[in-house]
Amino acid sequence: MSQDNTGKLKSIIALLCLISAGLLVSTIVVATSKSNSENDVAETFLMIPTIKPPSGGDNVCMGMKPTESLYDDFDCMFNDTVQALEQAGANVTKGYNGDLETDAKPIIGPYYQKGLCPVNVHWHLGAEHYSQGEFDDSGSGPSDIHERRRLAGKERKGFLCNKYDKDDAKFTKEYDWKHCKGMEVGQTYEVHWPHSTIGACGTLDQYQTPFYDGVFCYKSFLTPETKTEENVGVQAQIFTIVNDEARYYPDLMRGMIVSEFNDFGQDIAYYTGSTTGTKRDNNKCSAYSPITWQVDRKCHLISASTFDKMCADMKAQKDDMSDDLHAHGSRELVLDKYAANNHIRTSKTTEATEAAPEDNV
Repeated sequence: MSQDNTGKLKSIIALLCLISAGLLVSTIVVATSKSNSENDVAETFLMIPTIKPPSGGDNVCMGMKPTESLYDDFDCMFNDTVQALEQAGANVTKGYNGDLETDAKPIIGPYYQKGLCPVNVHWHLGAEHYSQGEFDDSGSGPSDIHERRRLAGKERKGFLCNKYDKDDAKFTKEYDWKHCKGMEVGQTYEVHWPHSTIGACGTLDQYQTPFYDGVFCYKSFLTPETKTEENVGVQAQIFTIVNDEARYYPDLMRGMIVSEFNDFGQDIAYYTGSTTGTKRDNNKCSAYSPITWQVDRKCHLISASTFDKMCADMKAQKDDMSDDLHAHGSRELVLDKYAANNHIRTSKTTEATEAAPEDNV
């Protein structure tokens, strides 16, 4: 190992010593290059056994998911009339707008500027959203039926990205997963980061599974005047997994990657919708609405080791996040009549904010 790598490894060991001593250490790492030495350090991280933080007392968010019947899924239609509030995941193709009229306005800009923090991370098999030319009906991926059924069950697969190449080894070479469950190189996954203003932000209880516990941790602060779309939001970013350490990013757990270097988070669709998952479809709708959605409209390549590092980070949380270490099924695409008519798109490349469909950009 080079002298430079030796110094980095010593820093890692020192960090682990601090964690094991019961101190809360927060690090934010930005990957700006992908040299071989950095990839060696990334592999070192994945070889380190998971160390959970001290318990710090009771989990203040446990069981905070609402149990009132008001939050139960319900029929989207009643007597041929739409009774659903806006739903997700929707079409986020350039120029798209839904048909369901709403007064709700999505949060534009970073959530942290509005007091929201991430309270969970999980992902879906395929994309729940649809972005023509990026993740759509024409996308492709590996033939995964045998492996997926064996490891993850018969989860519903969403839309696939258009990046898979069966003749390129980085899409087909198997990866030795150490922390994530049932994952597959070459496959498309949509990652969700639920955010909330009433989560246990900045504490050991910040990250929760199920995510509802984190979103509603301090639900006693809610009032009848509370606008949920201003206090609850989800970031969504879609990836194709590759076995390529040049695509490694060290901190996927804390939110969407935003980087002009590889065009991450530069073309965002903003709208209000609902929670997703396969328990909902175009017959049964979610009562958790409206909430803000911020969806990266582009598909991105990312290394398998990035996901495995994220799973290692999840296993190190105070709450048990093991139910989110595998891909969840994808909800079917929301029909236009259940999709909000407030879609907005921002493109950082042009520094423009565009409302759909009037500008039809």
